[in-house]
Amino acid sequence: MAISWKSAGQPNKKGVVTIGENFNFFQLIWIFFIFSAISPMIKQARLEASRVKFIRDLERKRKSRVITMIHRQESLSILGIPLTKYINIEDSEQVLRAIRLTPPEMPIDILLHTPGGLVLASEQIANALKKHPAKITVFVPHYAMSGGTLIALAADEILMDGNAVLGPVDPQIGRFPAVSILKAVKAKDVNEVDDETLILADVAEKAIKQVTKSVYEILLDRLGEEKAREVSATLTEGQWTHDYPISCSELATLGLPACGILPTEIYELMDHFPQPMRTRPSVQYIPIPYDQDGPKKRDQV
Repeated sequence: MAISWKSAGQPNKKGVVTIGENFNFFQLIWIFFIFSAISPMIKQARLEASRVKFIRDLERKRKSRVITMIHRQESLSILGIPLTKYINIEDSEQVLRAIRLTPPEMPIDILLHTPGGLVLASEQIANALKKHPAKITVFVPHYAMSGGTLIALAADEILMDGNAVLGPVDPQIGRFPAVSILKAVKAKDVNEVDDETLILADVAEKAIKQVTKSVYEILLDRLGEEKAREVSATLTEGQWTHDYPISCSELATLGLPACGILPTEIYELMDHFPQPMRTRPSVQYIPIPYDQDGPKKRDQV
């Protein structure tokens, strides 16, 4: 029996089945756009459900409150445009709420994977963690720079992957490090510096004092007065560039031991926060554990 697109209805005398006389190409386009809009929402909902289940299982195992602060790009729009995230006020609101909902005697585990963000938000989170009576453990599987480092310093224990890094917490004023602004102004005669730069220098000086004071207060109970002042100055006064990677072994020399073995669940939890799919992956490998002879037998087909 033949199929025709000419007219709608039952088979005609010649036995031709008709399909949608009014059907046109634009209806296909609308169906495509509707599917494109709904599909990412369904995918995101399933991903969120798997995250919640995994976190709840981890909490039962560790008998703790698990909080994740993972700033990656996620494709959320219908066009798949990635949104880069950082520590902001919304983050601090959510973390502070999670801490309030945690009993005083319950430990808190926080997973950090972040490039940093707003000083205000980072300080709020760090101070709230420091005030929590039970043990605070921070896990860093890859990196926690700038404001992420400030949060990590508030923990009772920092556990980092052997290749993970923290970073300096020197404040940035616009596009420039606060310390560099002050050095540039001091290198010139004040009469040769424009008013805007002088204002920036004043703000930069205040910012350095404020952040140094915050880091000192966070570290005081853990390191003592003298060591806390030394470490806070090292991390805030421009000894390194802002993206300088501080390894766990270097942290140990500052009196902040952080080298340890991360639970395998931390790496598995990171897998629940994937980067958006690209046409061609920039990094590719077989995602199974190998022994010296290659893939383990149970993983071979």
